[in-house]
Amino acid sequence: MKLYTGGTFDLFHWGHENFLKKCNAISDEVIVSLNTNEFVFDYKLEYPRMTYGERETALYNCKYVDKVVENIGGSDSKPAILNENPDIIAVGTDWVGKNYYKQMGFTEDWLEQNGIVLLYIPYTEYISSSYIKQRMDN
Repeated sequence: MKLYTGGTFDLFHWGHENFLKKCNAISDEVIVSLNTNEFVFDYKLEYPRMTYGERETALYNCKYVDKVVENIGGSDSKPAILNENPDIIAVGTDWVGKNYYKQMGFTEDWLEQNGIVLLYIPYTEYISSSYIKQRMDN
């Protein structure tokens, strides 16, 4: 069973590792679609602190990740997802109440047509890249 998740994974921290560990516990293969610097800037109006290569290396050094792919579709994640043909797409519960479908560029019907289940994984509280950046800037 393949699990697909995506993100920026800037300033890789124990919250990221905890999320990926939970993904690994429910799947045979964990594939991470890594956002490009340009996509991050378009979405957050700032670049990640780490380069794409640094973020990719951090993910490959995480024992819970099997494969890292570039988010080739930008705001339309369907091409990257279809390239990997996952059974599950995992996202943190911090997306509950937000429009994750719009962010990813797909619909519930599209997921169903492609035999993909969207699974929410509990978000690790009290740690995030944004919080670390705030502490660094003060």
